[in-house]
Amino acid sequence: MGFQIGDRKLPLDVAWTDPDGIQRPANWLRLSTERDRELLGITWVAETNQVWDQKFYWGYDSDNNLIPKQLDDVTDDDGNTTTGLKTLWKAKQNDIAASLLAPSDWRVIKAKETSTNIPSTWKAYRAAVRTACNTRQTEIDNCSDVAALKELLFGSATIQQQQTDADGNGVTETITLQRQQTDDDGNGVVDDNGDAVMENYTEEQPVMETVANPNLATAWPDEPS
Repeated sequence: MGFQIGDRKLPLDVAWTDPDGIQRPANWLRLSTERDRELLGITWVAETNQVWDQKFYWGYDSDNNLIPKQLDDVTDDDGNTTTGLKTLWKAKQNDIAASLLAPSDWRVIKAKETSTNIPSTWKAYRAAVRTACNTRQTEIDNCSDVAALKELLFGSATIQQQQTDADGNGVTETITLQRQQTDDDGNGVVDDNGDAVMENYTEEQPVMETVANPNLATAWPDEPS
């Protein structure tokens, strides 16, 4: 699904040029109203071949909404329990932790057999792996829905958000854009040659910045060099 003008697809968060040659900023589609898009002939088109992340969703319903899988374990009246995504992904963290610890297990065995100490860097690393595992499992438990769980585990490293000032208020800037003039009946004004008569107008738009994604799970520690 996505916005489209004619046969041309308009991806979100990408600057584009409208049919009148006017440059539109990357956040125009997100900030535009339905009327703004209607005036430019922009429509919302549903994809015929929809794809979805099968680890988290069953597919789409008749209204093109994603159908999330079960988040928590559910036990029916007969005592049968259906395992939810949280339990599955917490178990996966145990598997990851085990795979990270396995290459240095020999150091523990050697230390026991020779009555020596494990190098401090490796001891700290192995402890950090276990701590990260426990923390990630708690973060999984704290997810309120499937979308949050997917973002926690597979979200982008960075996100864009509106800048804020010292008081926590969103920072904006005044942008000058162009649009076709309209008459009292709302019809587009054209000149004697049939070309659109344009006018400048201003909009307040948020000033965006790229920041580290705060919704990601705690990172696994790096193995000592």
